[in-house]
Amino acid sequence: MTSRRAADRPFDVVVLDLGGVLVRIARDWAEAHALAGFEPHPITEDPVFDAHRQRLGEAHQDGSLDSESYYRLKAEASAGVYSPEDIRRIIAVWSREEYEGVGRVIDAIDAAGLATAALSNTNPAHWARLDGTEEYPTVARLQHRHGSHLLGALKPSVDVYRAFEAATGFEASRILFFDDSPPNVVAARALGWSAEHVDHTGDTATQLLTHLEATGVRPTT
Repeated sequence: MTSRRAADRPFDVVVLDLGGVLVRIARDWAEAHALAGFEPHPITEDPVFDAHRQRLGEAHQDGSLDSESYYRLKAEASAGVYSPEDIRRIIAVWSREEYEGVGRVIDAIDAAGLATAALSNTNPAHWARLDGTEEYPTVARLQHRHGSHLLGALKPSVDVYRAFEAATGFEASRILFFDDSPPNVVAARALGWSAEHVDHTGDTATQLLTHLEATGVRPTT
């Protein structure tokens, strides 16, 4: 039976995207190429390579392509510009540091008595770093961590949101979701989730805390 205190809460769980919300990431291939220490190259602006990159990236993120195959196929798509090891090196630097202050966000959610979760479009290589490691202490505090490659679908597809609900047991109307992609926010709202957009270029912690306050997420008394 649901307690009166639980019933008075506006939500049961706060779900957070990782890249662009809790963790700073490279925003495109050209940025990751540079972060990995490669010299500027026209391939980072090549539309043909970019189309292959997106197709392979989606397969990597929905779990239908393993990392070793991804590195090999993407190297082949580059027509000799990259080796599989080069691709691995670029993917390795994609996830950067946590945004400043995001630990306070989890403190606030915990104080309100709500569960915390991650729902991220990601891949096995990134997940190995992000999921419960010392490198990302705020991410490690999340109680339910779900990557797209594990759920078998990508945001903003209906399947990934429903898979999250099935995996966690939370009802759509009791979920508050934060994402830096407007299409992902729109899709979540269409399925009955409360969802808010976070600007990855700004102070994400302050944005999250402001949204939490505005939606009635406050410490329990």
